Amino acid sequence: MKIAQVSPYDFTWPGGVTEHISHLSHQLIKMGHQVKILAPYSPGRASGLDPNVVPIGRSVPIPAGGSIARISLSPWIYRQVRQILREEQFDVVHLHEPMAPYLNLAVLQCSNAVNIGTFHAYHGSTRWYFWSKSILKYWFKKLDGHIAVSPAATSHVKPFFPVDYEVIPNGIDLGNFDGRAEPIPQYRDDKLNILFVGRMEKRKGLKYLLEAFGQAKWEHPNIRLIVVGPGSLDKYCQRVISERNLQDVVFAGAVDSNTLFRYYRMADIFCTPATGKESFGIVLLEAMAASKPILATSILGYSSIIKHGHQGYLVPPRDVNALAESLGILVKNPVLRKEMGARGRQAVDKYKWETVAQQVLDYYSTITEMSYGSKGSRQK
Repeated sequence: MKIAQVSPYDFTWPGGVTEHISHLSHQLIKMGHQVKILAPYSPGRASGLDPNVVPIGRSVPIPAGGSIARISLSPWIYRQVRQILREEQFDVVHLHEPMAPYLNLAVLQCSNAVNIGTFHAYHGSTRWYFWSKSILKYWFKKLDGHIAVSPAATSHVKPFFPVDYEVIPNGIDLGNFDGRAEPIPQYRDDKLNILFVGRMEKRKGLKYLLEAFGQAKWEHPNIRLIVVGPGSLDKYCQRVISERNLQDVVFAGAVDSNTLFRYYRMADIFCTPATGKESFGIVLLEAMAASKPILATSILGYSSIIKHGHQGYLVPPRDVNALAESLGILVKNPVLRKEMGARGRQAVDKYKWETVAQQVLDYYSTITEMSYGSKGSRQK
């Protein structure tokens, strides 16, 4: 099968959607399929691009949902898109965030292949959908199949585009968590390490974790909080640290993948107290793959992955006392931590990229058969 994976986001910058596309594409290639990735790019960063990427249109940074989305807004990409689709004659064109401007809409306009769309987001696109829904319906009708990465992503997009969505989750490369990553020496002491991984954005809930850590620290002075991720602390987080004179809080900043695996290796507890707007907790899969007990909030994007009391604990968002109480339980009970970590490692197997890619392929086949019909003619 000849497949195009289409990203609205600059492939020269790291991000959740581009990582998803990259892993899925490489797995599909391993399974014997031909794959090209169509994506915007930044000329100054394009030298190390994956050879399967076809760069289309320079990207510009646009604020979106508290983050920065780097997309192409050039109206001149139509000619290049039309030429590539004509030359390649893809069997399936798989568009990620298919209603995002501008590349995806150009591809939908020009594509005669079976068009599949995957909706990833639970935040950032509501305003775009609301104001543009009447216009976007034209392009949405060009999609033959509709995937969402989670129930949360489905609940986000379905009010605007009410069709049936196939839920196919994000995947994870379990080989990265096989125990070969070396622990970080300075954190191998008598302190118990609590790990947070995420951008320094309000919706990630770090301020609530800092408050809960401050409470737990009184009873458990041997705990340490390690914060990994890009961005700067907001004023509230800075004030919590200053006013409570929090000790043993380490800010590691942004790290590369290999270093991140090392942080997971030496963590005792993983905590992600997001307040909402998370479509899928990829960090939960990482913590589960690393056999770590999880303390998370009971938002839809998380509760669809872990079960309270099994792989970890789920607490209400913004509830500092509940967060501190559950943290204390895990700190005091090493046997419980080990059991929860083992259950998480067992449960994460269904998210292997091999499994996820096969689900995607099966969906391609189903939609292709529906689209072409038994006589082999396009039913569109």
